[in-house]
Amino acid sequence: MEKINRSNTEFSKRLPIKIVQFGGGNFLRAFVEYAFQKLNQKADFNGGIAVVQSINKDLANIINAQDGLYTLFMKGVKKGEEIQEKELITNIVKAIDPYASFQEFLALAKEEELAFVISNTTEAGIKYIKSDRLTMQPPVSFPAKLTVLLYERFKYFNGDKSKALTIIPCELINYNSDVLKEIVLKYCTDWNLESDFKLWVINDCSFHNTLVDRIVPGYPKDQIEEYNSQLSYKDDLIVSAENFFLWVIEGDDKLKAKLPFEKTDLDVKIVADMQPYRTRKVRILNGVHTVMVPFSLLCGNETVKETLDNAFTGDFINKVIFDEINETLNIDKAELRSFAEEILDRFRNPFIKHLLSSIALNSISKFKVRVLPSLTGYVAIHHKLPVHLTFAFATLIRFYKGTWKGETLPVNDSEDIVTFFSELWKSEDYTKIAQLTLQNKNFWDEDLSLIPSLTEAIAIALEEIDTNGVEQGFVNFQKQIFPFFSTI
Repeated sequence: MEKINRSNTEFSKRLPIKIVQFGGGNFLRAFVEYAFQKLNQKADFNGGIAVVQSINKDLANIINAQDGLYTLFMKGVKKGEEIQEKELITNIVKAIDPYASFQEFLALAKEEELAFVISNTTEAGIKYIKSDRLTMQPPVSFPAKLTVLLYERFKYFNGDKSKALTIIPCELINYNSDVLKEIVLKYCTDWNLESDFKLWVINDCSFHNTLVDRIVPGYPKDQIEEYNSQLSYKDDLIVSAENFFLWVIEGDDKLKAKLPFEKTDLDVKIVADMQPYRTRKVRILNGVHTVMVPFSLLCGNETVKETLDNAFTGDFINKVIFDEINETLNIDKAELRSFAEEILDRFRNPFIKHLLSSIALNSISKFKVRVLPSLTGYVAIHHKLPVHLTFAFATLIRFYKGTWKGETLPVNDSEDIVTFFSELWKSEDYTKIAQLTLQNKNFWDEDLSLIPSLTEAIAIALEEIDTNGVEQGFVNFQKQIFPFFSTI
């Protein structure tokens, strides 16, 4: 088969460059390129993308060898039905390696129709490197490269406000654009750039915090023959993703006019404050993953899907979400239920084998950020302990013992945390184990033993788990500690 390119397809036309994208990895190609392709198809956006390689590798050459074309496969479950789709992505105009072609990178600043900068340079990408200089070709950090591009555009168009850019980072850090803007302005100061340029960045360019959500396994090397069998061409850039898509962007009506996603069927929310959506994702998707790991592994499951398919563990997780976590979130309940049901569909995706052991890393710190606010929030609202989250907390503590039924558990955490539990579990006093864990402010930043009845409930759960196993232990736990779940 011939390698795909524009000479052997109907997509010979190259779109005007409206987007400069820092990074060309699997996630961006399955998420951002897909989103802008929908805008082109449904809203006559007519926007092409120039990919700037974020690290010094060979990705730009691979993209250019296919004239920016590649196939996106999307697989998942929606309302119980399996969905499989594929789409040829056609909106990448070119890819540039700024380390090999710095002048070509600078030339992007002179593109007449350029309007947006998108990025995903990983969480470590938005950082300040003091040694970066304007004269470097290129500077090391992404924010420094962006500052260079913005400054070149400012000079070329003589500070024209209409040529200012809309900057939408997709890195998975909270307040990503605020952090990015702060670093760009720091480089303005470090490099003694004109005050007019700094004001152009502050007043005319716009920076937008985001939340992105799509699972992208990437190049399906283990099933590549199956994927290739569906194509009539050779494609070295195949990317696979789930069908779920969510992009939340902080912005106003001006941004909605620039990005008319309402004309597409994509779930893109342009909102004044994205934090409720971030909280929703962290508490439900990430929080349930964290609850699931110790609880489900102790029940003998290996994957996220097995957890949902098992009658006991599946019912437990459903009650964690709908009866407890959702009760703590100040978001429209219908929208919250719809989101949670989508999450469960994603967890059941038969095309993604999501091992519980692979999400066991740093479970203590994850529990603090993702789960503990739901537990304490429930107590604050209802004045009683949440049954399932309390029991899940006990399974977390039991998990850190490191062994279960003669088998080693996939505990993966810092040495000090592992050592703490190793010493703790030398005791057979469940109340002591519960109390010392809850009192450890290094874990939780507060003394959780002060929450009424929590220590007693955790101690009872631990003893039940060890004596009767997780399933029967939970049944007994509910009967024994009923008074703790009355008003406290």
